[in-house]
Amino acid sequence: MNYYAFILLLLFSSCGSTSDSSNAVENPTPETPLSDAALLDLVEKQTFKYFWDFAETNSGMARERYHIDDPSNDQNIVTTGGSGFGLMALVAGIDRGYVSRAEGITRLNKIAGFLESADRFHGAWPHWINGLDGHVIPFGTKDNGGDLVETSFLTAGMITIREYFKNGTAEEQALAQRYDALWKGVDWDWYRNNQNVLYWHWSPEYDWQMNFKLEGYNECLITYVMAAASPTHPITAAPYHEGWARSGAIASGISYYGLPLIFKHNGAESSGGPLFWSHYSYLGLDPHQLSDTYANYWDVNFNHNKSQYLYAVANPNGHTGYGPNYWGLTASYTRNSDGTVGYTAHMPGNDKGVVSPTAGVSSVVYLPEESLKLMHNLYENYKTQSWGVAGFYDAHSIQYNWSARRYLAIDQGPQVVMLENYRSGLLWNLFMNAPEVQQGLINLGFHSGKYGF
Repeated sequence: MNYYAFILLLLFSSCGSTSDSSNAVENPTPETPLSDAALLDLVEKQTFKYFWDFAETNSGMARERYHIDDPSNDQNIVTTGGSGFGLMALVAGIDRGYVSRAEGITRLNKIAGFLESADRFHGAWPHWINGLDGHVIPFGTKDNGGDLVETSFLTAGMITIREYFKNGTAEEQALAQRYDALWKGVDWDWYRNNQNVLYWHWSPEYDWQMNFKLEGYNECLITYVMAAASPTHPITAAPYHEGWARSGAIASGISYYGLPLIFKHNGAESSGGPLFWSHYSYLGLDPHQLSDTYANYWDVNFNHNKSQYLYAVANPNGHTGYGPNYWGLTASYTRNSDGTVGYTAHMPGNDKGVVSPTAGVSSVVYLPEESLKLMHNLYENYKTQSWGVAGFYDAHSIQYNWSARRYLAIDQGPQVVMLENYRSGLLWNLFMNAPEVQQGLINLGFHSGKYGF
C-alpha cells in the first residue's frame, strides 16, 4: 500500500465506522440489456454528474466525497487531484453536449477564480482545500502544505483546458490564459529539496518532515512529466532517472499470470498494485506507442490490467461472483469484516471480496471487452445495488450482497476521462499535443510513435 492509500485508510476509517448493512438488498429483476454504445454513453454521462451536479457550490471544485445517505458529509472539502480529473471530465462533458459550452465556461471561470486565491505553497496546492475560503484543510497532521502529486493531477487538467479553448472566442482564449498562468506558477524544482528526486509534500510548519520521495513504481509518473514540462520551474532529467527510476532498479523480472509486470510495484512486487496506478497518470498521458529507457508503457499498463483480470477469472480465494464479468481491484471504500465501511487499496495481495467499479470501467482503454462485460453485469443484474445519481457506486460485493452508497472524486473522474479516451481519444490528444508536454517527455527520454516525437 502506498502513502496515498494508507493515509486515506486512516482518515476514512472514522468516516465509515457505522454499519452499512441497510445497503444489502436482494438481487433485482435484471434490466433490459443496452447496446455497448448506449451503455458507454450512459455511464459517462451519469458519472459526469459528480463534477457538475454535485460539485462544491462556492468553488465549483470537486468535493472529496459524496455520500448518498449523508449528502452534507464534508460538503465543503474539495480535492485538488480529484478536481484535476474533474477539469478533464468537464471538457468531455462540454464536448459531448452534456452541458452547453457557455455553462462550461462559466463553471471553469469559477474554478479558476477560486484556485487563483486559494492557499499555495511554492506554487503547489494542498491535497484538501476548504471550498468556502480557499484555505488548506490538513490531510494529515504534517500534511498541511503543498502536495505535489495532487498538484500534478490538477495541472494536467489545466493544460487540457488550455488546449481545448486556446483557439476559441476571445472569452475562451482568456479562460485558457487563466489556466496557463495557474499551471506555470508551480515551482516543481523546489520540491526536489536539493536532491535528485521529487518529494510529495512540503509544509511551512513541518518543512520536509513527511519525507516521502516519489520513487517508482506507483501512480506518480505524471508528476515527473509535469515537472519536466514546466517552462518556468522545470526539473532536469536527473531526478527522473535517479529518483523515480531508482537508477534502473525500477525494473522487474517478475511475471503474474504469465504476463511480465515490467516494473517493481511499490509494496506489491509479486502481483502488482491497485489498478488506479494504470489510470491516474494516463488520463492525459497516452500510453499507446509510448516508451523510454525503461519500458513500453502500453505493455506496462496492459499487462497490469490483464494479469489482474486473469486473477479474478482464476479466483484463487473463491470469492462469490468473481469472473469474466465481475472484476477490478483498486483503492476504494470497502466492507470490513464486522460489516462496517472502511477504505483500502484492493489488489490481489489485499483482496476483500469487494470490487471497485472504477477499476474495471476506467480500464476500458486497455481491456474494452472485459470492461464492457463488467458494466453490463453491474448495470443489468445489480443496478439497485451498484448504480446511483452519479454512476456506479464506489464499491460493490456480490459475496456480501452489499454496496457502498458513496462516491469519491478520485474514483469517478478516471471513469469519465477514460471512457472519453476510449470513445474519441479527446483528452489524450489535447494533453499529448501540448508543446511543453512533448518537450518535457523528450527531456526525460520518452518517444511516442503515435505523436511523432
